Amino acid sequence: MTAPLRYQSGFRNHFATEALPGALPVGQNSPQQCAYGLYAEQLTGSAFTAPRHQNLRSWLYRIRPSVVQSAYQPLENRRVHTSPLDKPAADPNQMRWDPVPLPDAPTDFVDGLLTIAVNGDAGAQSGVGVHVYAFNEDMTERFFYTADGELLFVPQQGALRLRTEFGELEVASGEIAVIPRGVKFQVRRAAGVEAARGYLCENYGSPMELPGLGPIGANGLANPRDFLSPMAAFEDLEGDFSLVAKFSGRFWETRLNHSPLDVVAWHGNYAPYKYDLANFNTINTVSFDHPDPSIFTVLTSASDTPGMANLDFVIFPPRWMVAENTFRPPWFHRNLMSEFMGLVHGEYDAKAEGFLPGGASLHNCMSPHGPDAETFDKASTAELKPQYQGNTLAFMFESRYVYHPTAAALEADFRQRDYVDVWSTLRSNFTPDQR
Repeated sequence: MTAPLRYQSGFRNHFATEALPGALPVGQNSPQQCAYGLYAEQLTGSAFTAPRHQNLRSWLYRIRPSVVQSAYQPLENRRVHTSPLDKPAADPNQMRWDPVPLPDAPTDFVDGLLTIAVNGDAGAQSGVGVHVYAFNEDMTERFFYTADGELLFVPQQGALRLRTEFGELEVASGEIAVIPRGVKFQVRRAAGVEAARGYLCENYGSPMELPGLGPIGANGLANPRDFLSPMAAFEDLEGDFSLVAKFSGRFWETRLNHSPLDVVAWHGNYAPYKYDLANFNTINTVSFDHPDPSIFTVLTSASDTPGMANLDFVIFPPRWMVAENTFRPPWFHRNLMSEFMGLVHGEYDAKAEGFLPGGASLHNCMSPHGPDAETFDKASTAELKPQYQGNTLAFMFESRYVYHPTAAALEADFRQRDYVDVWSTLRSNFTPDQR
């Protein structure tokens, strides 16, 4: 995997890529003998009988099949959790956290994971887990996969190099990447990065897809051509390696005598991908009031109830604000959907201070929230000229299910226990004798 990174374009297109000429069989998936002495192996991301437009699978042609490994042994990890929790801790309070501290001791991606909140039921393939990561050491002899859900990476500090069975993705702050359920990978720091930090959403439900555009029409939001998947790359490396599996909420470990990143060729539509959020085509109002924040949806995971997503990945990117006679920041609101929010860089227009890059907030179902007192006062008297909201990139993991914070997140030193006070100075401006 030393070749320059190369990508292929298109959201869940059927790709065919080979690192050696002729490694892909022609006309069939599992010939009696594969070229170069390779093994054919299918990886599926949907049931075999899923409708054709929803059927996800890729054929991998690899140096050794995945079954060449030792028996799995339990691996203790008290920082990562999966829904449902043994002791659910959901409550209606608004919550906010500072950025998770970067580690002092050598820490790789797996050991640097911390679960903030979970919802749904991973065993029933519904809901999500929300984690943060902070690490300063590359994975070299260790690999990872999760059988519980697909992984959405949102880097906040430090670019990542994701080395997967399908090839490599380099993902910078301002980009996202998705690793499908079951795909083996390593996380390393990009060149020159000392430490990395970011957010990770583990989607237990249906795989994420592009949202429908409806009245928006054919163009807008995220375009399929801007999603990039890796070209085939492989390493034929023997040694003593560890593969960590997240399975049904627990960590397991098996030993390998070779690198599992030995796929010489692959074809299919079930593969890792990345996306540059700067390519998002923002839709907004040009008259008055706000469209709902659903217009900022990049990816969605549908639930069994139409219109109520298992997960919506929503961003608040740089954009023009031009509405007339309108309170510009987000309004005060109570939602059916639960919102976990993070900030990649810059400032968020609904908060004056305290919501920091790398930090997070949680507003569960029907919990009231909105701009703090200082933001409200400024916005109520601001000159309503066209304004470019440029220094910002925030996001939400929005879900129909209530989030349950973990005990570690509730007890963390970096939790802001006085968050609710940001609204304490909102006063009554009611003047019944004056319109």
